[in-house]
Amino acid sequence: MIEVRNLVKKYGEVTAVRGISFDAKPGQVTGFLGPNGAGKTTTMRMLTGFMPPTSGKATVAGYDVFEQSMEVRKRVGYLPESVPLYRDMTARNYLMYMGEIRGLKNVRAKADDVLERVGLTRRAQSRIRTLSKGMRQRVGLAQALLHDPQVLILDEPTIGLDPIQVLEIRDVVRQLGRDHTLLFSTHILSEAEQVCDNLVIINQGQIVAEGSPAQLRAELERGGRVLVRAEGPVEQMIAAVSAIPTVAHAEAAVEGVVVTPRDANVDPRPEIAQVVVQNGWRLVELRPLAVNLEEIFLELTRQVAPAAEEASERADADGGEGGDEAGEGAREDGAREDGAREDGAREDGAREDGAREREDEEAKS
Repeated sequence: MIEVRNLVKKYGEVTAVRGISFDAKPGQVTGFLGPNGAGKTTTMRMLTGFMPPTSGKATVAGYDVFEQSMEVRKRVGYLPESVPLYRDMTARNYLMYMGEIRGLKNVRAKADDVLERVGLTRRAQSRIRTLSKGMRQRVGLAQALLHDPQVLILDEPTIGLDPIQVLEIRDVVRQLGRDHTLLFSTHILSEAEQVCDNLVIINQGQIVAEGSPAQLRAELERGGRVLVRAEGPVEQMIAAVSAIPTVAHAEAAVEGVVVTPRDANVDPRPEIAQVVVQNGWRLVELRPLAVNLEEIFLELTRQVAPAAEEASERADADGGEGGDEAGEGAREDGAREDGAREDGAREDGAREDGAREREDEEAKS
């Protein structure tokens, strides 16, 4: 179970996440949907304990991500957007190494178990550098499953994959969603509709909608656009329908005439039918226009949140104290990252030597 309440993350004067609240329930795939830069990855990093929130509260598997970060990390499997893998290790050795870091027992048995779950048993002894990108994503997913976590957080796991690999990863995600609390980030609309039981749509750091795909579709269809098909001159029909007081706009489309009502609570179809019949045109079809996830997404994210726009303008205009502080913070973060990369490079070398020694021992045995 993931519970998020009024979560905020600021970088200097820029607010990346603006007081969001949502739940992700066990046994469901919750889709975290939004355009690039909406705040999806920042939110996921806070939920995994990678970075602290500025304010608000979030609990994962019953533990506070700020006050009980280590307990959260024990119960979360995290697949970041760019999977960090040691390419000279075999898939099995990499998973065994990660299991040792986590302090797990029987690491070989656990590694083989998760390799089977993600469909990589046959490539267990293959070096990671020889695997396709889709298979490397599966290795990353196996790493997230290694310690049998209660919660899985996957950040755009299908990005950069070919269509066949995408379908394979989606199937794995659907299966995992039955047994875990699974938060699944994506900006691919068709993917969210096929995989997710519940959707949380975020834009400019704010949640703009939440519900199942069917619920969101029904919400927008109520008082939404209407499709009119009739046998008559299209231009005259548009003019006649546009004159109806309850109609805001009418335009030609491939299927017929699309009508937008003036008031979402007033159905214009009776008046439209009356106008069509009065003009002697044969009415073929009159129904609410079907709404797909793409239309829902565009409708909900079309307008930039005014608060976010103002924050961006202030950050650009200030260029002073707040901007300097943000710049200094970024430089300090960069310096820390550089140091971490240097340390990581030295550790990589040591780990690669260890991996080769283990492989030699296995070959001898």
